Amino acid sequence: MKPRILLTNDDGVSSGGLWAAYTALSEIADVTVVAPSTQQSAVGRSISIFEPIRLHKVVINGFDAYAVDGKPTDAVIIGLYALKLQPDLVVSGINIGENLSFESIMTSGTVGAALEAANQGTPAVAFSLEVSDQGMKFDDPRSAMIHGEEIGHVVADVCTRILDSGFPKGADVLNVNIPSTIRGGYEVTRLAHKLFHTGVEERFDPRGRPYYWINGPLIDDAEEGTDVHAVRQGRISLTPVTLDCTAPGAFDEIRKQFCP
Repeated sequence: MKPRILLTNDDGVSSGGLWAAYTALSEIADVTVVAPSTQQSAVGRSISIFEPIRLHKVVINGFDAYAVDGKPTDAVIIGLYALKLQPDLVVSGINIGENLSFESIMTSGTVGAALEAANQGTPAVAFSLEVSDQGMKFDDPRSAMIHGEEIGHVVADVCTRILDSGFPKGADVLNVNIPSTIRGGYEVTRLAHKLFHTGVEERFDPRGRPYYWINGPLIDDAEEGTDVHAVRQGRISLTPVTLDCTAPGAFDEIRKQFCP
């Protein structure tokens, strides 16, 4: 029997990236798509606890899928507990735009879905694709079709290795970032500190009242060994991520301050 994969994302159930992943993964597994019905980028691990969640069975590109009126984490929870899919692996992506650095993975709905799956006891991989034009992140995700067998091959290859050999011990999620132009192989990386030079742009509406856009250009590069550096060099970044956010390096100093 083929292994079972629950496929989700944060760009929405009709995203070209999601269906590129579906095409690649269908060669190696029985894949069920359970994804947000609309664009949900940058919602992190938000969960809908103050409103009901609607589930719709839909047909996209000729294939059955489930559209969830909620967040990526909601989609994972619905897939695991309402649909009772019992997947061997949860895959989130392919996200249109890279998810690199502490800064990005803390807000990413793509990584958030994978973290939620891991939190519920199912191993998970998040896939994101670097885009040469940052404006693509804000286009209709249905138009962001991912072309090229190389991208699908990476998704299928990573998942095949994990399904065959088991999930890497010591990691809860594997965060995979694929460069827009692949010029090298895999590199195991750590998270860089930042992905953007954060800024705020003030504008004024027709009545003269201010409003704000959070913006800022991408960081050109980061130190060697980081996910940002690997992708900028054209290599596929593999970053193991844990759910445990404890900072044991601070234990001694906190004990001195609070437990003399």
